[in-house]
Amino acid sequence: QVQLVESGGGLVQAGDSLRLSCAASGRISSNYVMTWFRQAPGKEREFVARITRSGGSTYYADSVKGRFTISRDNAKNTVYLQMNSLKPEDTAVYYCAAAKAMSSGYDYWGQGTQVTVSS
Repeated sequence: QVQLVESGGGLVQAGDSLRLSCAASGRISSNYVMTWFRQAPGKEREFVARITRSGGSTYYADSVKGRFTISRDNAKNTVYLQMNSLKPEDTAVYYCAAAKAMSSGYDYWGQGTQVTVSS
């Protein structure tokens, strides 16, 4: 069983930066594709960024491209989301998820971490 725990959220001002972490209790290593999602109040959960098993490829939502960077350290079983130039519209609960095979959906989800960006 794998548990995902997000951390690093908080209250910041527009233009600031935050780095979110997603630590896996079990061995994530290179077995899982890792994805960050977010959900703002009253809105559906949306894709933010994804990183492949080896970290060789990354994908981003257009709304965060050029501002956010996803990375992973398989030796530490941790995935990161570096968020720069934050905007009020980035305010949301951020979740990480792990998928062994994207075609089968996500196997594990974290509990989320709140990010609030004030204008």
